[in-house]
Amino acid sequence: MRFLPVNLDALLVELDNLDQTLALLASLQQEPIPGIEELVPAARTVLVRFRPAACSMHGLAQAMAQRDVSRLAEAGSTLIEIPVHYDGEDLAEVAGLLGISAEEVVRRHTSTEYSVAFTGFAPGFAYLAGGDPLLDVPRRSTPRTRIPAGAVGLAGRFSGVYPQASPGGWQIIGVTPAAMWDLGRAVPALLQPGFRVRFVDLATLSDAARDALVRAHAATPVAAAGSGQLADSSGPALEVVSAGLQSLFQDRGRHGQAGQGVSASGAMDQSALKSANRLVGNPSDLACIETAGGGLRLRCHGDCVVAVTGADAAVSLTSADGRAWPAAGYQALALCDGDTLCLAEPVAGARCYLAVRGGFAIAPVLGSCSTDILAQVGPPAIAAGQRLAIRPAGPLAGAVVGAEETPPQDLPSTHEEVVLDVVLGPRTDWFTPEAIALFSSQSWQVSPQSSRVGIRLQGEQALQRSVAGELPSEGTVLGAIQVPPSGQPVLFLADHPLTGGYPVIAAVASHHLDRAGQLPVNARVRFRPIGDFEPVAVMPQG
Repeated sequence: MRFLPVNLDALLVELDNLDQTLALLASLQQEPIPGIEELVPAARTVLVRFRPAACSMHGLAQAMAQRDVSRLAEAGSTLIEIPVHYDGEDLAEVAGLLGISAEEVVRRHTSTEYSVAFTGFAPGFAYLAGGDPLLDVPRRSTPRTRIPAGAVGLAGRFSGVYPQASPGGWQIIGVTPAAMWDLGRAVPALLQPGFRVRFVDLATLSDAARDALVRAHAATPVAAAGSGQLADSSGPALEVVSAGLQSLFQDRGRHGQAGQGVSASGAMDQSALKSANRLVGNPSDLACIETAGGGLRLRCHGDCVVAVTGADAAVSLTSADGRAWPAAGYQALALCDGDTLCLAEPVAGARCYLAVRGGFAIAPVLGSCSTDILAQVGPPAIAAGQRLAIRPAGPLAGAVVGAEETPPQDLPSTHEEVVLDVVLGPRTDWFTPEAIALFSSQSWQVSPQSSRVGIRLQGEQALQRSVAGELPSEGTVLGAIQVPPSGQPVLFLADHPLTGGYPVIAAVASHHLDRAGQLPVNARVRFRPIGDFEPVAVMPQG
């Protein structure tokens, strides 16, 4: 094993092959190491997130180095049969690449069993290993801009099913009516790591058998329980007069869902979220409105207490009779019936957070009220005309409404260079020494093509790689700085994909993640490594 730093609370374990990866994963699941928070397996790596207060990176690496990865992981007991119409647009091309008939491709795909090795790319997308060794085909040289939900594909030795319509480069050999991802189910992802999978050709079944198999994994008609929609209420509410550029519900995120291919998401500035809640006497993990760029206007129905934190943006209030006055951020504000609150465009930072005493009456999805714009999980974006119901304030021991909260003094702006501490790794050694030096010496500008998924950075000189070829997909973390072939980095933010296939040169250090989440468009960033890159050393065994 090789142990590579990812961040101050994350480590990447690199192994020789998929069998070793699955063996280590099984070992860590059966005999957990105290302090490990989450495991994200991939083709030849396991990303390990841990609590630094419970274990050190070196101690964790030493403990994992003693695990036996030579034994094959046992197959799971759960078998999922996936019905397929084998009429994919790449079926003939795959047959030609393999030198066999299309019928033989289908026979080989259905006659052997797969297992779910790992998840990623999208919620419910599973990388299926095993199967016939002949079915080894490259990805398409030019990815399609849209592959339909249910498409069954091949890429290398893996097979997979697209859970939702998305771009992709896999070779499509068929389509299934089975729902890979359905929020109406108790566990939305049909396929979980360790499950066994067998594909079934619908053309070979009787009508009764075909109907039964299709019904077994069909989508539920309405996923009402998991929609995250606003609860109806005749009590106090905030009416959305204008939603601004992007206003979403966010809380501390949905952690622990990596097995379903879902990253944590959550507020981009966690400190601001918690401050807003504390100001109105809420538990710190309740959902707030996260709004970017200004323009949010809310009219109060009934009386309520709110607070605005995060970016430096002017707050103003207008009463029902037209009187207007400025208000302050990082203070509790009492709103009366008919009052309208307005947020201006920030002069520093990018995102504001609005909390209301009692919290918003919204239903959690997978344990969180956060909206993940990449995974399309959580409540829909807030829109003009909505009435956002407010829950009654619950008891909270020791809560003081309006307790003092200190605004941040160093919010990023476009007027001065923003410095972010970074941890080099895990793939720093994929770049030339000149590129590594350039990474921290050059200033990078935040491109307008940025979102909660990631910030595209533009530098005068691109970063050059020293290692050519394709990197197998591996787990990524919030703050990871991935470098695509263009050499212009992408800084992953809260809604980043769970896995990625471009080398990560560094990650924004944990203590600067909130600052990265407040970077405005056109800000200039400089990265400051807090140490040299080197694999984590372990003592030889025996």
